[in-house]
Amino acid sequence: MCNVCGYGTAKRPEFSKHMKIHTGDKHTVEKPYMCGECGYKTAESSHLFRHMRTHTGERPYKCGQCDYSAAQKSNLGNHLLTHTGEKPFKCDQCDYSAAQKRTLNIHTAAKHTGEKPYMCGECGFRTTQRSSLSQHMRRHTGKGTFKCDQCDYSAVQKANLDYHIAAKHTGEKPYKCDQCDYFAAKKSHLYNHLLTHTGEKPFKCDQCDFSAAQKINLVTHQTTHTGDKPYMCGECGYRAAQRSNLSQHMRRHTGKGTFKCDQCDYYAAQKTNLDYHIASKHTGDKPYMCGECGYRTAFKSNLSQHMRTHTGEKPYKCDQCDYSTEWRNALVYHKAKHTGDKPYMCGECEYRTVQKSDLSQHMRTHTGKKPY
Repeated sequence: MCNVCGYGTAKRPEFSKHMKIHTGDKHTVEKPYMCGECGYKTAESSHLFRHMRTHTGERPYKCGQCDYSAAQKSNLGNHLLTHTGEKPFKCDQCDYSAAQKRTLNIHTAAKHTGEKPYMCGECGFRTTQRSSLSQHMRRHTGKGTFKCDQCDYSAVQKANLDYHIAAKHTGEKPYKCDQCDYFAAKKSHLYNHLLTHTGEKPFKCDQCDFSAAQKINLVTHQTTHTGDKPYMCGECGYRAAQRSNLSQHMRRHTGKGTFKCDQCDYYAAQKTNLDYHIASKHTGDKPYMCGECGYRTAFKSNLSQHMRTHTGEKPYKCDQCDYSTEWRNALVYHKAKHTGDKPYMCGECEYRTVQKSDLSQHMRTHTGKKPY
């Protein structure tokens, strides 16, 4: 196993090849071009020129069909295959095919070999790709090239920082849906939203008949097959399939929230949650009313959910039995009966639960707090 990054392989030639990544030994080629930002060295000036885009955030290659842009022309070429539907890379062990070779490699490792050679020395996270490990390591180092000047957020890519500022601070959402009052900060988010109107679900699971309108939902679903939860909380042992879920969970321990209520000491990680808090706790403004029973709410999305109690619609379906429900969190709670997963653990005793709200209630038995 590599003592630098945790990479491991059964083949000695592969290991020797890997070690050259760290030693820079590629037939002792001289590398006179060095990056002044991070120390990266290369034998060719053109490689250094491309590398510098990771620091400047420059992405000169634009997709003509969406707002995707790339630092390298080859990456744009790979991206365009997502629009044409072409999938030239075929798996030799099943009928899976992919638009990019990198995606095929991930599939092969995840579904056939099970190999995850790159391991984090801090928390044991394992992955199929070195780039994924590098991204993960930034959680521990806190390293990001682009810093937000309004909070402590940092990003590796300028595009991510721009999106963060629009979504969290300025509230700018220039892309509007022409079928409802939805607005988005990114064109790609509007595209994903439009699928909720058309009903199109282009992302298919290769192990069952599940399909999703958004890729992130498919990725989340696939963890029900693999059971993979690589992100672990060092405070309480909570594990998550996605880094964003772990980040949300960590706020329970840190008490950290970006958006503060100016009328009380409430903090929220997202502006929408703060807006909801102000409307429900302070202003009492509830402009959305049900025509069937007079129910009122501060948010249109809540009214849409409420209407299901009248229509009987149950859009959230279990993929392991015939259970369906009106509420997403109810489905999560139900699925725990199949998986036995109880990610929220009490630090005082052995109590574990499926939902964070249950843990909050349980903690009152230790603190003696009586909020009502």
